[in-house]
Amino acid sequence: MYTMFERCLPRLAPLARLVGVRRAELLVRPIERAAKSLLFDCRMCGQCVLSSTGMACPMNCPKQLRNGPCGGVRGDGACEVDATMPCVWLDAIEGVRTMVGGDGTRLQAGMPALEPLDHRRRGRSAWLPIVTGEGAAAAIVVDAGERPGNQSAAAEDPGTFESACRAGRFVVTVEVAPPDSADPEDLMARARRFEGLVDAINITDGAGGNCHMSSVAASAILATHGMTPVYQIACRDRNRIAIQGDLLGAAALGVRNILCLTGDDVSQGDHPDAKPVFDLDTVSLLRVARGMCERGQYASGRRVERVPRLFIGATANPFVPPYAERVLNLHKKIDAGARFIQTQFCFDVRMLEAFMREVRIRGLHRRASIIVGVGTLGSARALRWMAAHVPGIHVPEALIARIARAADQKSEAARICVETIGQVASIEGVNGVHVMGHRNEDVLARIIVESGMRQRTALRTT
Repeated sequence: MYTMFERCLPRLAPLARLVGVRRAELLVRPIERAAKSLLFDCRMCGQCVLSSTGMACPMNCPKQLRNGPCGGVRGDGACEVDATMPCVWLDAIEGVRTMVGGDGTRLQAGMPALEPLDHRRRGRSAWLPIVTGEGAAAAIVVDAGERPGNQSAAAEDPGTFESACRAGRFVVTVEVAPPDSADPEDLMARARRFEGLVDAINITDGAGGNCHMSSVAASAILATHGMTPVYQIACRDRNRIAIQGDLLGAAALGVRNILCLTGDDVSQGDHPDAKPVFDLDTVSLLRVARGMCERGQYASGRRVERVPRLFIGATANPFVPPYAERVLNLHKKIDAGARFIQTQFCFDVRMLEAFMREVRIRGLHRRASIIVGVGTLGSARALRWMAAHVPGIHVPEALIARIARAADQKSEAARICVETIGQVASIEGVNGVHVMGHRNEDVLARIIVESGMRQRTALRTT
């Protein structure tokens, strides 16, 4: 009904021309605000996308995500930021399903990738541009297109991590948090534990909303020392100007791999009073990064003189709601430019298998390398705490109970991780594992060796 109403709006164009656009705005805006606030809890972003989001306003998402749910949705479907409210995107997906039917193809077509907000339009009418023929403000993101004529940077040989992913070799990556220090030696000491064991080292970007050395600086330090970093870049802390500047800076410093993230909620970190930014979401960040690399353009359309050579990745979380529709969000990210995907911790292989079946049906494993997150904590108590307090983490109770029964819980947890790696590696379409465990580098290195994924022979790095 609402979409039909929008289609009728152009008929009011003669009236708008008669009174003038400025006066028409003054007339239309309060009516639009009252109607949409009552029906949809509208926030008047000026770029209404209700017809693409099942009549659920994405501006009610605390992270203002316009292209699908984040990976922090709680197990009961509640929002990561506000546990008292359901995830806006669960309502949006159900609304689109009602509008277009339950078929996966139609559901995806009904939820196209959307442009990031034009903040100049906040508080303005989204109806009036339709009336005047300027078009709906919710413009669909266009494909990044072909590479630009300036091929100097894009024509360089790919890094070894990218080469391994594109060749289909089973890759191993590990996650290392930057230090709480201006001294790079702490970072290097922990990173060196993985020499010869991994294809790349992820550097987190304010994980959990906590402050550390910047991810781009820590990544550059590793690159300078001949290691292969994956620079994680979160939408939480920067607007699109700062993000694009950091991408160019990372490329200039020899960082070749980036992982685009939404970012954890600040309320759980050490600066809960900080202001989250979320100017972009992951899908729009992927589009921006791809546009810089392939079209040689900033998001504004201005030319980038030296095209950055970046291997672009994103994340997926098959282990939280909306379970069946998570693959739709993955599909959107791959369409946006992600060429490798790293998942959240996998403690439930059966859930991963169900997700990967849908991935294979859509052929997504042939378009991006799927790298499954695995890891360990030192005790059943620590694992239970993480499952209860870290949104996006799912741990079966049977697994926690097995660790709790063990005489040496740390060893048992590591043994389970080794078993999980073996199970994950046998799933068709999985291209690698991403090993995680906060400040637990020695155990993670031992797990990689004991799993048989790698031996301590030096890998060539870039």
